[in-house]
Amino acid sequence: MNKEKRTEIFIRLRNENPEPKTELKYNSTFELLISVILSAQATDVSVNKATEKLYKVANTPEAIHALGVEGLKEYIKTIGLFNTKASNVIKTCDALANKHGSVVPNNREELEALPGVGRKTANVVLNTAFRQIAMAVDTHIFRISNRTGIAPGKNVLEVEKRLIKLVPEEFLLDAHHWLILHGRYVCLARKPRCSACVIEDLCEFKKKTSD
Repeated sequence: MNKEKRTEIFIRLRNENPEPKTELKYNSTFELLISVILSAQATDVSVNKATEKLYKVANTPEAIHALGVEGLKEYIKTIGLFNTKASNVIKTCDALANKHGSVVPNNREELEALPGVGRKTANVVLNTAFRQIAMAVDTHIFRISNRTGIAPGKNVLEVEKRLIKLVPEEFLLDAHHWLILHGRYVCLARKPRCSACVIEDLCEFKKKTSD
């Protein structure tokens, strides 16, 4: 795929959604961090339902830490992997309170040092909260990058690096949101909604399948 085609793809995605946002609900960088940790292998809808109740009771590192692992589980038990996530969130709250003055770090190294925070979670926080160029490649973005031909890669890290390199600079800050939303609602895994896709004529998926 050439630069002109990639540019047109993102122009159309931007025209369709000029100010893309995460669907996780949060009111602070800390709430975003916790929501993203909880969202691993879970839907944003399920996370939002749980955190709506949790954040009314506890929405600071100290307050959530005070709940303890068992107390936190009561709020997030409807989310997949809640046992592991509860343990990681409590440890992260402890680290934030004692090492970072209860402030979420704005750099990758310190973010990834927090329990339960991997590269993808760090990328979401860096991009969404701190508006740094970062590409959080989930299953949707990995699928779209390969299916459309925007940035093919054999693994998540390869796709991430190719997107950072190949997406035109003016679209880099919001590319993560455009791609994830497109994958969530249009370019579905099993039955992509090609007839409803604004980039259908630019996508290389049909060309590959018809060869």
